Amino acid sequence: MAPKAEEPRTGRTPWYRRLFAWVWLGMAAGALVGWASPDAGRALEPLGDGFVGLMTMALAPIVFCMVVSGITSVGSFRRTGRIAGKALLYFELTTTTALLFGLLAVNLLRPGDRMHADADALRLSDEVASRIEPAQDLAWHERLLHAVPTNVVDSFARGEVLQVLVFAVLFGVALTALGERGRGVAEGVERLGEALFGVVRIVMYAAPLGAFGAMAYTVGAFGTATLHALGWLIGVFYVTSAVFVVVVLGGVVALVVGLNPWHVLRHFREETLTALGASSSDVAVPGVIRRLRTLGVPRAEAGVTVGAGYSFNLDGTCVYLTLSAMFLAQALGLDLSFGEQVGLVVVMLLTSKGTAGVTGGGFVMLASSLSSSGVIPVAAVMIVFGVDRFMSECRAVVNVLGNAVAGLVVSRWEGTLDRERAAAVLRGEAAPVDTAALDAAGDGAAAEDRVPVTLGKPG
Repeated sequence: MAPKAEEPRTGRTPWYRRLFAWVWLGMAAGALVGWASPDAGRALEPLGDGFVGLMTMALAPIVFCMVVSGITSVGSFRRTGRIAGKALLYFELTTTTALLFGLLAVNLLRPGDRMHADADALRLSDEVASRIEPAQDLAWHERLLHAVPTNVVDSFARGEVLQVLVFAVLFGVALTALGERGRGVAEGVERLGEALFGVVRIVMYAAPLGAFGAMAYTVGAFGTATLHALGWLIGVFYVTSAVFVVVVLGGVVALVVGLNPWHVLRHFREETLTALGASSSDVAVPGVIRRLRTLGVPRAEAGVTVGAGYSFNLDGTCVYLTLSAMFLAQALGLDLSFGEQVGLVVVMLLTSKGTAGVTGGGFVMLASSLSSSGVIPVAAVMIVFGVDRFMSECRAVVNVLGNAVAGLVVSRWEGTLDRERAAAVLRGEAAPVDTAALDAAGDGAAAEDRVPVTLGKPG
């Protein structure tokens, strides 16, 4: 019996039934509460922290399940290695571009010239020192070894996604080598991943409440005085990030993937707003993978690319690193030479990956970079500590969009993305791709990449 032809969607969901609209309302209400009553805003911090905790509790297991399922569904060591290699190549190109983008913007606009800070008066507070201590004194080989799990159970318990990713790759390869004997385990991992995505869908209903609490705390705790003092830095960072998204990521989507950049941005709007409200890109990882799948990106490309991108493709963080570091140099009156700036970029190419699993995110990476380069005092991070939360929101949004685009690019390079179908889905002229049917059809792998025994569903 011939499959029934899909009919395009004709109606639009009312705004009040869309999650992203309620996230917007939650953020606006939170900002209003934080501005009107700072004490009340600060008291609402547990709402934001609770939502982030709920979203990230399943992050490491989801990454594990998606990477393992992706590798076993391919059933080919050659194709798995090719996907990983293309993903890492793309990550290096985009993160280097992001670092140079931030460096160019800060040298052109020079926001730090207005500060005139006194380096001798700067001291690290106990809170900041405790946050950056785990990464401050790491040697280059220690940063690399941080990716190697010493106890995989401990890695899952502490949410060390980079270590979980390494274990998932090894586990997926081992299952593939077992052939038919590993099929049951592989299918069990796939079912577990589906259940975890179900958990995420349930938790997402609390996103407006989490965005409300996080935004109320941000505005209430740091307020307008902090914004006025360092508003120029925040403005430059937001504008630079927006230009990066439009010019670099938008250009990649249009020229490499062949899709409409605005349509792609709209497709990931819920994940973007969730990251903005929670001030964390972690919470959007499951949603990005799911959205990529509905565009026809196979499980292998989506799981491996987004899973690795969480640690290796932090575009927003890279823009922040060079821009903030040079801002601090300008604020302290340090005139760094071209060679010193290039050296700073090289250091950040390493620290932006090596400290991905350290608690504290971009701020920790900034302190670690300053410590490793030695050209800017580490205590200078106290200048931007008060506004880091505002900058963290923008970092999270760009990180999410960067990994969404990465998944599309790698699938395009692999020849597994049906651009016409994806474009129709983005325009609302076709229903989202049936991921179950996609998996059953072989998940987009080319015939020459398959081995006689595969661990995915039989085609």
